[in-house]
Amino acid sequence: RLYRQQTAASGVIPQYAAVFGQCGGGTALLAALSDFTFMVKDTSALFVNAPNTLDDSCGAAERYAGAEFQGRETGNADFVCENEETLLAQLRELVLMLPFNQEDVLDYDVCEDDLNRKIADYSGTGDVAQVLKDITDVGRYVEVTAGYAREMVTAFVKLNGLTVGAVANRTAILDENGEAAESFNGKLTTEGLQKAADFIRFCDAFSIPVLSLVSATGFDTTVANEKSVAREAARLIHTFADASAPKVTLLTGEAYGSAYLTMNSGHIGADLVYAWPTAEIGMMDAKLAAQIMYADADAETLNEKAAEYKELQSSPNSAAARGYVDTVIAPADTRKYVIGAFEMLFTKREDRPSKKHGTV
Repeated sequence: RLYRQQTAASGVIPQYAAVFGQCGGGTALLAALSDFTFMVKDTSALFVNAPNTLDDSCGAAERYAGAEFQGRETGNADFVCENEETLLAQLRELVLMLPFNQEDVLDYDVCEDDLNRKIADYSGTGDVAQVLKDITDVGRYVEVTAGYAREMVTAFVKLNGLTVGAVANRTAILDENGEAAESFNGKLTTEGLQKAADFIRFCDAFSIPVLSLVSATGFDTTVANEKSVAREAARLIHTFADASAPKVTLLTGEAYGSAYLTMNSGHIGADLVYAWPTAEIGMMDAKLAAQIMYADADAETLNEKAAEYKELQSSPNSAAARGYVDTVIAPADTRKYVIGAFEMLFTKREDRPSKKHGTV
């Protein structure tokens, strides 16, 4: 009966699960049915089958139920907290960011930040979390499932008092000194695709606008990724295209081929698409395209042809001329343009074909 009630409430009210101790068997499913799960680092455990029942040959069974494993390896824990007090504080912060129910939508808080405030130029840094933190109202930024699929950022931010859900590709995580503490290859992974789709589906259920920051060159080329990447990429495309909430996309780096389309291009339903001048939009990298078209050319010719290809096919101005990008903006003006976009889309409504639900 509890499962049925949680299912009925899904999409009606946000559901939060806080795990303070052991959460095993059927109670673990209660947490999984919730929208967000909080765990305490050293004292929480989440499992369906008890660790001592597992056929474990590598000695990891005792660790798999812990908060850090569930946060980093499975994504079942959206927030891994140092202690119970931190858990309650983060839970309060998230509750205050989100609507109370599906009808409590598009509610503005008082914004005490300059709407036209310039931000730093983050082009080339690779850590889009820094961009999101800088464009928000006085730092109102809550990252969700931060430990899992870290190359894909999912976070709630405040823009002119409005809660916005942000998904972003990143190629690096910077430490407090601005140095890269962790780096990624710019490819989409099955874990990242799944993480983004779940997040966007929640946002759309409560009419929370979605901001996508895109820098993706393709899909991760591993056997493990290939097993399910088509299904997860299709699911993310379906989730973006099916979402009727306001959707804005900002191209911050390389945006190539199907990976770019998957991250909410204008072709699958983004209402507005912005691009930084340093962005690259196209089917493939200009150097690779030149190597394919001029396979027998020398290095000097290849560089020349690659530059021509980049200007004609991959530059944001070229994409704007074709109608794929609405405006090329300076990185410093990102906050101003994004806020303006969501203000313009405040009254967005869509008429969709009548159906029960999609099947992807």
